[in-house]
Amino acid sequence: MSGVVARLLRGVGLERRVSYEDSKRLARTEDVGARRKLAANRTLRPELLYYLAEDPAAEVRREIAANPKTPVQADLLLARDRDDGVRRDLARKIARLAPDLDADSQDEMQKRAVQLLEILARDQLVQIRRAIADAVKDLPTAPVGAIRALARDAEIEVAGPVLQFSPLLEDSDLLEIIGADPIPGALSAIARRHGLTEPVAESIAASDNESAVAALLANGSAQIREETLDALIDRAPPRQSWHGPLVRRPKLSATAVTRLAGFVARSLIEVLQQRADLDEASARALAEAVEARLATGGGDTAADDAPEAVARKLQEAGALNEDRLSEALDAGDREFMVESLALLADMRRVAVERVLSSQSPKGVTALAWQAGLSMRFATVLQSRLARIPPKALLVADPAGDYPLGEDEMVWQMEFFAG
Repeated sequence: MSGVVARLLRGVGLERRVSYEDSKRLARTEDVGARRKLAANRTLRPELLYYLAEDPAAEVRREIAANPKTPVQADLLLARDRDDGVRRDLARKIARLAPDLDADSQDEMQKRAVQLLEILARDQLVQIRRAIADAVKDLPTAPVGAIRALARDAEIEVAGPVLQFSPLLEDSDLLEIIGADPIPGALSAIARRHGLTEPVAESIAASDNESAVAALLANGSAQIREETLDALIDRAPPRQSWHGPLVRRPKLSATAVTRLAGFVARSLIEVLQQRADLDEASARALAEAVEARLATGGGDTAADDAPEAVARKLQEAGALNEDRLSEALDAGDREFMVESLALLADMRRVAVERVLSSQSPKGVTALAWQAGLSMRFATVLQSRLARIPPKALLVADPAGDYPLGEDEMVWQMEFFAG
C-alpha cells in the first residue's frame, strides 16, 4: 500500500465523510483492500458507488451490494453479478428493506426496487431465493409476480413460506398449484394457510397426500364442509396422523364424535370427552360409543397406551434409541415416532409435524440431527416417515456424516419451529 493511499484511508470509515477528490483517487487505486474499505463507506456519492459496482474484484462488489446507500441502478447491475457472494449480500440487504417496498407505487425508485426483488426471486441460488421468500412471505405490498414465482419454486424451503402465508395468492393460484403435481411439502404448506377456503380445502382433502390432509385437519381456521369431514373420517382409521387433528376439530357433529370414538386411542377419547362444545346429545352418543367399545375389549389394548407416555418412559430409561424407533417404523406407528422425535429434539409436537409434512429433505435431516440420530437414520426418516421420493433424499457425505453444515441445520430448525 502506497503512502498516499494509506494517508487517504485514515479518514475512511462507514460513516466518516471522505472528500470527493480523495474518493475518486481511492476508487482508482490498484489496492483492492483500499477499494473495498471505500466501498463500505456510506457517505460516498452515488456515481462512485455505481462505479465501484463494476469493480473487477468480487470483494469490492460485495461491499457495494451490502451498502444501504448504493443506488438502485447499481443494485440492479449487481443482481446479475457473476459472483454468488455478491448476489447473496445483495439479497440480505433487500430482505431487510422489503417491508418498505410498495409494488403499486408510481415512484420510479420504488419501481426499480421492485424490479430488483423480482430478479432475485428467480436467482439460480436457493439461498438467495429463500432469503427473498422469507422477507416477502406475508407482505401485502410485495410484487405479485415475485410471489407467484416463489410459490412455484422447485424447493419447498422457498415455496413453503409463501404458500402458507402470502395474502397475495388467490384461490385460483392455489388450485392451479395443487393440480399441477406440486413439489413435496407444497400441499401441506397450503393446508396450513389461515382461513383456507372451502374450494381449496376440498382439493386437498381429495388428494392422497396423508401429511397434507393431517395439516388441513389441524388447521382450525380451514373451512371444511361437514360432508368432506365425514368422508375423511371414513378414510381415517388406518391413518393415525389424522386421529389427533380430527378429535380436536371445531364444531364436530354428534355423528362424527361417535364414529371417532370407535377407533381412536384411549388418550384421544379423553380429549373428545373433555370438549367444551359437546351438546347433550353428542355427550350421550359419545358415552354410548365408549361403553360399546369397552364391552368388546376395544378400550384396553396395548395400542391404546398414549404414545407420548410410552416414548417418555423409554427416554427416562435410556431406551429411546434408533433400534426402538426402527421397530416403530416397521409397525407403522407414526404417532409414537412423532412423539419420540419431539422428545429427542426438544421440540413441540406441532413443529415436528410441520417438518415431516413439509417433505423437505433438509428439514427432516436437520430434525434427525437435532434429535441426536445418525445420518444413516436421517435418510431412513426421510424415506419411510416423511415419504420423500428416493431421487430427492439427502444421503451421508463420503465420511458417513451429515452433508449439511451446522449453521444450515440450525436455520432449518428455527424456520420450522417458528
